Amino acid sequence: MFSTKRLWGGGVAQKVRPCAQTQGRVIKYHFSCQVWVMLERPCPGGKMAAGPNGLEEWVGSAYLFVESSLDKVVLSDAYTHPQQKVAVYRALRTALAESGGSPDVLQMLKIHRSDPQLIVQLRFSGRQACGRFLRTYREGALRAALQGCLAAELTLHSMPLQLELRAGAEQLDALLTDEERCLNCIFAQKPDRLRDEELTELEDALRNLTCGSGGQGGDVEGAPAPSQPLAPSPSEEKPPPPPPPSGQTFLFQGQPVVNRPLSLQDQQTFARSVGLKWRKVGRSLQRGCRALRDPALDSLAYEYEREGLYEQAFQLLRRFVQAEGRRATLQRLVEALEENELTSLAEDLLGLTNPHGGLA
Repeated sequence: MFSTKRLWGGGVAQKVRPCAQTQGRVIKYHFSCQVWVMLERPCPGGKMAAGPNGLEEWVGSAYLFVESSLDKVVLSDAYTHPQQKVAVYRALRTALAESGGSPDVLQMLKIHRSDPQLIVQLRFSGRQACGRFLRTYREGALRAALQGCLAAELTLHSMPLQLELRAGAEQLDALLTDEERCLNCIFAQKPDRLRDEELTELEDALRNLTCGSGGQGGDVEGAPAPSQPLAPSPSEEKPPPPPPPSGQTFLFQGQPVVNRPLSLQDQQTFARSVGLKWRKVGRSLQRGCRALRDPALDSLAYEYEREGLYEQAFQLLRRFVQAEGRRATLQRLVEALEENELTSLAEDLLGLTNPHGGLA
C-alpha cells in the first residue's frame, strides 16, 4: 500500500501513499508525529492553484536542440561570434515568442553550445502555454519560424534546421501525438537554474540596438556589435583546439579506428548504457580535463539526481565537450571506458558489435 521514497526539499526517506492526493495536494506520513500531512507541492495529475498573474502554478522544463542542416553553417560556432551571437539570440527569441507566447509563460533560461548544435533550456509556466508550444512544435510552425528568423538574421537565402525536444531522459519527438504524456514529462522536469546572466546581457544588447536605430525604420541587418562587448564564457576564452588530423587512427583490440571529435550520438549512446559507472569514467577523463575534477562530478550528481543516471552521464560528456572542444575525442573516451572495464560500451560507440553479439 505504501512505497518508500525520498521527498522534495529534504533527504529523509518517508512513506508516501503513491496516488493519494486531495485537490492536487500530496499526502505523506510523518514518522516523528505519526500523522498524515498535506503537502503544498502538487502532483502532475492534480489541479494547480492560480498564481499572482492569473497563471496556473504549473512549471516545467525541457531542452530544445537546434542544428543547421547546411554544412557551411555551424550554429554553435556562430554563437561564439560577438556580432552573430546577438543575431542568433534574437532569432531564437522571436521564433519562440511567435510559437509559445510571452516570456511570462515561455522563457529561455540558458543557451548551451554543443558542437554543432545549440541546446536551449526552456522554462514553461502554465499547462495551456506548454500545450500550445507542443502543438506548434508538432505541426512544424516552430521549425518554420526558426528557419525564417535565423535566415533573416544571418542574411542567408534559407536555413534548414534539425530540431529535437527532450525532457530529462525522454525524447519527446516520438511522443508528440500523446500531448498529455509530453506535458507530464515536461512538468516532471523542474527548472534547475535561474535565467542565465549571459541572456540578460544579450537582452541589453538588443535594447541598445533598438535605441540606436530609432527613427530609421526596419530591423538592423546583420546585428552590429553591441556598444559593450559581451564577456566571453569560460569555454570561449581560448579558440577551440584543432580537430584530430584527418585519417588519424588509434588501436582498439588490435583494430585501427579513425579518431574524431565526439558527436551528440556518442553522448547519447554513452548515457544510455554506462549506468552507475559514469563517475568512474569521469575520473578517468579528469586527468586531462580540469573541468571534470571531483567537485564538478559531485555537482553533476547532485544537480541532475532527479533526472536520473541517463542525464547525469549525458551532462558529464556535455561538460567534457564544452571544456575540451575538438580535443574531446573518441579515442579519449574509449580509453576511459577500457580502463573501467566497459569494453562492450566502447564497441557500441565504435559500431563494432553486430546484431548477434559478436564483433562486426
